[in-house]
Amino acid sequence: PVRKKSRTFYSAEQLEELEKMFQEDHYPDNEKRREIAAVIGVTPQRIMVWFQNRRAKWRKSEKLSVKGDKKHPASSA
Repeated sequence: PVRKKSRTFYSAEQLEELEKMFQEDHYPDNEKRREIAAVIGVTPQRIMVWFQNRRAKWRKSEKLSVKGDKKHPASSA
């Protein structure tokens, strides 16, 4: 049977570094992921998954903010 990978828990410092990298680039290439992994101390695969999940969260928040703007348009008075 195939075993599921255990969940990776990130420290506050690791998350801070990941968020900083996400602000710079939403799609880091393989080399950049390896650099981030070396700094943070996890595998490049974990970095790739974190970025996939972070982009999904980012898209969801973008979609919600656009919806909110349509419901409450700024008055032009």
